[in-house]
Order: sequence, then structure tokens, then C-alpha cells
Amino acid sequence: MELKRPYGKQAPAVCSLPDGVRGGVTFPISGLSSMSHTDSPLNSDLPLVSVIIPVYNADDLIGAALRSVFAQSFKDFEVVVVNDGSPNNERLQKALSPYLSRIIYLSQEHQGPSAARNLAILRAQGQLLAFLDSDDTWLPEYLSEQTRLLQASPLMDLIFCDAFLVGDPALSGKTFMQICSSNGPVTFESLLVEKTQVPTSGTVVRRQCVIAAGLFDEKLQCAEDHDLWLRIAYHGGRIEYHRKVLLRRLVRPDSLGSPPGDLLAGEIAVLKKLGRNLELPPETSSLLAGRLRKAEALFDITQGKRRLLANDAQEAYAFLSRANASFPTLKLRLLLTGLRRMPRLTLMAARMWYRLMLI
Repeated sequence: MELKRPYGKQAPAVCSLPDGVRGGVTFPISGLSSMSHTDSPLNSDLPLVSVIIPVYNADDLIGAALRSVFAQSFKDFEVVVVNDGSPNNERLQKALSPYLSRIIYLSQEHQGPSAARNLAILRAQGQLLAFLDSDDTWLPEYLSEQTRLLQASPLMDLIFCDAFLVGDPALSGKTFMQICSSNGPVTFESLLVEKTQVPTSGTVVRRQCVIAAGLFDEKLQCAEDHDLWLRIAYHGGRIEYHRKVLLRRLVRPDSLGSPPGDLLAGEIAVLKKLGRNLELPPETSSLLAGRLRKAEALFDITQGKRRLLANDAQEAYAFLSRANASFPTLKLRLLLTGLRRMPRLTLMAARMWYRLMLI
């Protein structure tokens, strides 16, 4: 699961991969792994790649994203931009005006990133989908490298790469994979526990694979990408990655996943849904249940901290007690003791500590 959201009992499948690519997926149940992958469109007039860009409240950034697309060395693509009910519509139209003759422009009432991407996917004509968030930018060789790797391994369904992180001074000089690890083969389990994490703007995937997995879940407003990658892996889709940095990924405080707890709330919703809907072997069900307990505890800790800063000792105690019941730690026990015995002093110390951490 990503740093921010602007606005997925058999042996692992094995395939021959290009140098530097890691992968392999469990759960080759049905559907995706048996699909026919062809390297050339049935109609040669159609583009190979459809670039999918949802836009919401990003009129100041969409121009840079589009410039990076049209600066690609690879040219066999179309661009589908979906205005998801942006509030600054006039400014967005002005930002898009230089590109209107070169893009497919769609508009809808505000429904969230899943609905916007799905609208573009269903309109897309390319065999491959390249997702780009409106506040990210690709390096010039992005599409060339990603499509080359997919075409070199016809059984591969999805490829993702690394990204420079920009916009947050604390992350200066770091890459996505240094912060959000990808180690070992990509499996349903590795995605579940986030041993491998997929940056949406660094992803190129076969269109039919996404459709067969059921598209993005439009009920989810956060962690919808994580949900889709998990479903693709569950149905046998082969996901691989490489460590070449091919995009710049903006991390900004006003992105959808940044408010405290939003990403965790999204992950909790995804895990509960998967637990209800998927038939998992006992060991994987246990792994999912453990991950859900951890996510719920982290959510309670996040909410507890917010209540501390809001000077609400009673609510802070309730959230932190629940977290401590699931994952007890010495720090939580000490904090709970302070809130129970010396609530005013504990609240003052918590706020002071937070201010010091921001300096």
C-alpha cells in the first residue's frame, strides 16, 4: 500500500523472466493465468498502451503529468484522462487545453479514483494499461522499459518499477522501494503483509487481466489499488517488478491517503472484504486475520494520538486501550497509566513531544 493516494495450495507459478525481474505468484486458481496473451493487437491501428489518468483537484499538476507522457521515447499509446468532478473545473480545462487534441477526455460527477479509473479502462483500446496519478510524472524511458519487460515475458500480467520520492524534504533522495519494500517473489501473501508493495503510477498491466479480476472496487475510496493487486494475485495473475527508477512520485500532505488513519481505514476495509469473499487456505486465512488485527491496532493508535493532541484524555484512553489489548507494548502501558492517573500532565507531555518531533 502506498505512501499516499492522489486523488489488488499450489506451488508458485514459474516462468522465464528477463534479467533483474523478480516474481512468481501463488494461487493459480483460474482465469488470469490461463488467458491468452498476444503481443500485437488484433487491429494494428489500435494503440498497444492506454495511459489512464484520473484527475481530481489537480489542475496545478496535471500539465506536468501530461508533459511527461508525451515526452516518452515509446509512442504507441493513447491517453485517457477522466475528470472526476474536479471542483476547480475552469482551471482544469485551462490546464488541459494544450493537450485536448491529443487525449481522450472523459468527465463524470465526483465518484472517487476507482470509478474514474474504471471509466477509462472500459473506454481504453490498448492491450496494456499504464496507470499514472495526476500528481506524478514519468521519466522518458518509462513506457519503453515497462512494455519491453512485459513483451519479453508473455505470461507476465503486471510489471512495476521503482520511483524517486519528491515533495517531502524528509524523504529527499529516497526511492519508493527504500520506504515501501519489495523483496522476494510477488505472491498473494507477500502483498497481504506488504512484503511487496506496488506503486500505482509505476504499474503497467494487461487490460484483460484487470477486467477479469473485476476492475477497481468503486466502494473503496482508499487502498483501492492494493485491493486490486491482491485480487489479481489471488486469481493467478503473475506480478513482477524491477528496481529501475522510472518515475517521480509526489508525496504531499493534501493527497487522499495522507490524513491520519485514512490509509489504515482503507486497508481494514480491504482485508475485511477479502476475508468475506475469498476462499483461502487455513494458513492464509490466519495470515489475513493477523494482518487485520495489526491494522486495527495501528488505526486505534493513530486515532488515540489525534485525541491526545485534541486534549481529549477519555477518547484517547479508549482508542489506546483497544490497541494495547491487541498488541500490548510497554510504551502503550505507560501512556495508559499516565492517562488514568495523571491525565492533564500526560496530555501536556504528549503535545510537547509532538511539537518537538516536528522541529
